[in-house]
Amino acid sequence: ELAQVASVPDSLRGAIEALQADHSFLLRGDVFNEDFIANWIDMKQKEYDALRLRPHPYEFAMYYDV
Repeated sequence: ELAQVASVPDSLRGAIEALQADHSFLLRGDVFNEDFIANWIDMKQKEYDALRLRPHPYEFAMYYDV
């Protein structure tokens, strides 16, 4: 039974992709609309793009901490 339970995304990128692929449950009952979801995805994609262009603090410590 547990083998059939899907895992949650382990990164912001994975969460964005999962939301793009399946967000119909958020549209039921007019909780959210397509425009809201598209704008949310766009905003989170911009956040992701900005973050991936910068070194992670661990990388900085490994390579620049002399």
